[in-house]
Amino acid sequence: MDAHCPAPLFFLRIRHLLQTMAVVLLLLPVAGHACSICGCSLISDWDSQLSDSPGLSAAFRYEYINQSNLRSGSHRADTAAFTFPNAVEIQQATLSRNVWLDVDYIHDAVWSLLLQVPYHDRDHSTIAAGDTAVSTSHASGVGDVRLSLRHQWMSPGHTSGLTVQLGLKLPSGSTRQNFATGPAAGTPLDRALQLGTGTTDLLASIACSFRPGPYYNWYAQATLTQPLDAKDGFQPSSSFGLNLGVRRLTSGWITPQLQLNARRDSRESGVNSDVPNSGGTFIYLSPGLSAELGTHGNAYVSVQLPVFQQVNGLQLQPRWLLAGGMRWQF
Repeated sequence: MDAHCPAPLFFLRIRHLLQTMAVVLLLLPVAGHACSICGCSLISDWDSQLSDSPGLSAAFRYEYINQSNLRSGSHRADTAAFTFPNAVEIQQATLSRNVWLDVDYIHDAVWSLLLQVPYHDRDHSTIAAGDTAVSTSHASGVGDVRLSLRHQWMSPGHTSGLTVQLGLKLPSGSTRQNFATGPAAGTPLDRALQLGTGTTDLLASIACSFRPGPYYNWYAQATLTQPLDAKDGFQPSSSFGLNLGVRRLTSGWITPQLQLNARRDSRESGVNSDVPNSGGTFIYLSPGLSAELGTHGNAYVSVQLPVFQQVNGLQLQPRWLLAGGMRWQF
């Protein structure tokens, strides 16, 4: 994109990009990854996506995801109707608390390098097929590290911009966790519940931002995660996401924002995947706030509220998700 293109031409390109992303999302096959590894799909730190000031920045992000809503299709499952032992696994709950460390090195107004290191703390309970008692697990540790290169174009006055990001998710998280209690104690935890997938994944995204006036900032982002290999009979889902957001710009230090987040993922594959109970389409509405912390820092918090959840088989889904964090530029 020409950074000096006239504003009407830039907005036409923005509109074309949004139309293309919407068509792609609608045409993708209905599928999804196992709910046990779902996470916040929102734009967690909007300001880091738009920054072009050279230097180093660090951010901490916290995610709270309580999956206690057992669903079938687009509806809540009737848990009272299940009898035990059952022919299929009936998951009870999954509670994930994720902490991310993001280190962003901005070389100049065009190039930057992003390192993301997650730490997961996850509790899970389930009644396996053929069992009558609950089995539980607790897994904590470093997950799969991500490294991405970002290229950014900005218009004069920073009223609009386009960002392309390409990177890899590395197999740094453990895949050797076992159930701790219950009939399944000592047996391997489901692959979708491990700290890592064991695979190297391609990460790609394209995002655009524009400010049509003094009071509002619009943002759109399309993301793709594509596994490049498999590990021990398991390949995680590929994932396509679409995020749309708007911020109300004020003269104060608090900025309200609202996002619409959609995600559609391909099925897991391999002998150690849970094909019958993986698949779905997810749409969330996410209100949030960001706050300036002096001239070099900011904090943010957002809540994701499900608007639409379509799953295959039986899957646990959250009733709401929480994400918040702080970012500081040196």
